[in-house]
Amino acid sequence: MSEFLNAIKKRRSVYALNQEIPVSEERVEEIVKEAVLHSPSSFNSQSARAVVLFSGQHHKLWDLTKETLRKVVPADSFAPTEEKMASFRNARGTVLFFEDQTVIKGLQDQFAAYAENFPIWAQQSNGMLQYVVWTALAQEGVGASLQHYNPLIDEEVSKEWNVPASWKLIAQMPFGGIAAAPGDKEFAPLDSRLKVFK
Repeated sequence: MSEFLNAIKKRRSVYALNQEIPVSEERVEEIVKEAVLHSPSSFNSQSARAVVLFSGQHHKLWDLTKETLRKVVPADSFAPTEEKMASFRNARGTVLFFEDQTVIKGLQDQFAAYAENFPIWAQQSNGMLQYVVWTALAQEGVGASLQHYNPLIDEEVSKEWNVPASWKLIAQMPFGGIAAAPGDKEFAPLDSRLKVFK
């Protein structure tokens, strides 16, 4: 099997994370930079944006997420939420993924016939970026998972990290050392998911 397909198989949702990553923070930055540069986008729009948070900045994200959720989750059932936020905070860092709405709007104006498709294509492109980062981190022995606390935290994130107003938050990816391997993956029957015609 090719190295690429092996990398795909290696990528998993890892929730038990710690701060002990087997590569440098600079290597993580390099992975995200290369992914942003080389992940495909419709019309070569390059509308995806990323922010990488380490150390105190990473902790700040999960602290503000916890406090935002405290306002909407009933107090008597908040303990599991607090525990989950602590597990993300325990990681080494987080990658925030955004889409620049100015770019998408510009394409909608320029190519009116495809206007309704550009937001959909942007989501697809962003998903590919997320997947490239996730798989590349897995290849380096760094665990990660994908979270979606947007739009609840959008305003706080934008304010805290001076993110342009046109950047729409899409996902959050906490990453770190693998404290415990994920369980075996279960697969639905492939013949119900794939058709081949010759």
